[in-house]
Amino acid sequence: MSAASTPSAPGTPSLPGAASTPRHLAGNYAPVTGELTAHDLDVTGSIPPELSGWYLRNGPNPADAASGHWFFGDGMVHGVRLEDGRAVSYRNRWVRTTRLTDGARPYDELGRRDLTAGPANTHVVRHAGRTLALVETALPYELSADLDTVGPYDFGGRLRTAMTAHPKACPDTGELHFFGYGVVEEPYLTYHRADADGELVISRPIEVPGPTMMHDFALTAGHVVLLDLPVVFDLGLVGRSMPYRWDDGYGARLGLLRRDDPHGRVRWFDLDPCYVFHVLNAHDAPDGTVVVHAMRYPELWRRTADGAVDGARQAVLWKWTVDPRTGTVTEEQCDDRPGEFPRTDDRLVGHRADFGHVTCGDALVRYDLRTGASTAHDFGPGRTPGEAVFVPAGPGTPAAPGVSSPGWLMTYVHDARTDRSDLVVLDADDLAALPVATVHLPARVPFGFHGNWLADLPA
Repeated sequence: MSAASTPSAPGTPSLPGAASTPRHLAGNYAPVTGELTAHDLDVTGSIPPELSGWYLRNGPNPADAASGHWFFGDGMVHGVRLEDGRAVSYRNRWVRTTRLTDGARPYDELGRRDLTAGPANTHVVRHAGRTLALVETALPYELSADLDTVGPYDFGGRLRTAMTAHPKACPDTGELHFFGYGVVEEPYLTYHRADADGELVISRPIEVPGPTMMHDFALTAGHVVLLDLPVVFDLGLVGRSMPYRWDDGYGARLGLLRRDDPHGRVRWFDLDPCYVFHVLNAHDAPDGTVVVHAMRYPELWRRTADGAVDGARQAVLWKWTVDPRTGTVTEEQCDDRPGEFPRTDDRLVGHRADFGHVTCGDALVRYDLRTGASTAHDFGPGRTPGEAVFVPAGPGTPAAPGVSSPGWLMTYVHDARTDRSDLVVLDADDLAALPVATVHLPARVPFGFHGNWLADLPA
């Protein structure tokens, strides 16, 4: 599978030779038809004995085996349990949202919004002891330790907007920063912050020109970094396709909100038109600038007169350096390889992280963000990885700029020859080497979106 057809691509063209089956329902995009629990999984290599916890990943898996776009399918979380050097179990579970169980819709016939009626299909995170399945158009859903659905979670009734699928946990304070965007009525954007105990303590509207699709954002030690970009909601596309389109007149800008003044002014900085699904990381530099690394599309979902998408676009790694003193942004392309799903060591979110990794076709690429050098692990013909998560070697390992922290990268890999999937564990410091361990799963894990390693919490 080439980089142009990785699961990160946002369009949904049909596969060659399969005109009747849209791409997002064919091959390894196709949903699996049931839930499964399996124990004592076969392993090639050796699972590091320090790894004790769950590797979880969320993704769309329409229960009726049909959806109008890859992004619309019902959420299914796939988990592998590792413990004492063993692959103890695998399980996959649908997130039982009201949309799945009751056919609930985001808006009723009177135009009232139901924030529980989302697919919960994009990410799965843990904060303040709760495991949450996320989608940006609705409330999160809480999951149990066994991936059963507890129910929608609204922070004790305080969260009254949708919640982004890409919240940022501050490694220094334990706070969870996130936002919600609206598509029909204002406010089109609301910034939220929960404290380390999971209590929602800040919710403030932020004025933007229209219903922009803000998928991700960034966090630094001193700033919340917002991306106000020209992909906007279009009510006329609802029911026909993905209801968003490129808008040449909207503009593109990056906003800085000081964390110590969360109700203060957002400073906006103009960018060249582009779109970003995913940020790798951001940090405050010693010279007062703010540095952001992200996967940048030159444009996305430009529509023809009949509403069809005009051509596919791909993302590559870029760097933005924002200078608040001069009001300018320096934009720099870091690589020309198409890719998506950038991640770094989560213990360095908001700080200078010298290494990040991106899924590029059949390979996982690790970037040295200081020098621009890169190393790749090629999984071989027909073996396609998803997003990879960094897992530190242990709680005592260092997490600081300039230090290559020992650890592993974990990702699900689909093998087209066998139509099965593996959980592959790689040495983050020796990415080109053979996998440390390959856990052979009893089923196929369809291409999906995001996940995390949830290490066992101290007793």
